[in-house]
Amino acid sequence: MENDIYKIYHNSFGISFQWMHSESKKRHKKIQIVFRNMGFYLSKNEIKEFYNCIYHAKQSQPCSCCKDCDSRNILVRTPSDKVDIALNTEELTQVEDLIKGTLFQLDLDNYLHSLCKN
Repeated sequence: MENDIYKIYHNSFGISFQWMHSESKKRHKKIQIVFRNMGFYLSKNEIKEFYNCIYHAKQSQPCSCCKDCDSRNILVRTPSDKVDIALNTEELTQVEDLIKGTLFQLDLDNYLHSLCKN
């Protein structure tokens, strides 16, 4: 199965990858982001939107007495209008890292691909 995906980024909380077409070995345009038993199948623009949602959730974190608490008291919007996720502070940090790392790697891949064309 490892040959069926192109791994973009991972951390201890999740992974992002693109599925490979079995015949042509080309990557699908959308990116699969998986963490905490959930999978999101998103375009790059949707991932940027997701990052903005995470950024806004971090800005409106609960009181300091809840920061060390393990309860999932931070509600984060997702690019899907019908899905929000509840995270604790540590999970929010891990998801932020996963999304930022994914966007960085996608931008780096695009840059290297365009550089190699020249």
